[in-house]
Amino acid sequence: QVQLVESGGGLVQAGGSLRLSCAASKSITSSYVMGWFRQSPGKPRELVATSGRNTNYGDSVKGRFTISRDNAQNTVYLQMNSLKPEDTAVYYCYAQRVAPLYTYWGQGTQVTVSS
Repeated sequence: QVQLVESGGGLVQAGGSLRLSCAASKSITSSYVMGWFRQSPGKPRELVATSGRNTNYGDSVKGRFTISRDNAQNTVYLQMNSLKPEDTAVYYCYAQRVAPLYTYWGQGTQVTVSS
C-alpha cells in the first residue's frame, strides 16, 4: 500500500507561483508513472501533468507548469508559474503502478488563484 501526501497549496494572486509536493510513503521506483490531476467544482477531473517514460502536460498548463520527480526521495513536484484564476482547483497527486495495474491517489490540496 502506498500513501501519497500533497503539500504546497494555498492562495496566490494571478501571475504568481506555487510549488506543490507529493511524498510517497514507500519506495516508488522509476517504473511508476506519477503526476497530477485537478478538479474544480462542476467540472470533470483534468490532467495537469504526468512523469513516466515521457513527460506530458495538459494543454491549459503547457509552458507554465513543470513536473519533476526525485525517486530517491519518493517525491514528485509541480512548479506552477504565471497562475491564472482558472487554475483554481483541488490538485490531486497520483502514482500508477504498471504491473499489475493500480493507481494510488493523494487526498488533494487546494490551490486558489485570485484575480
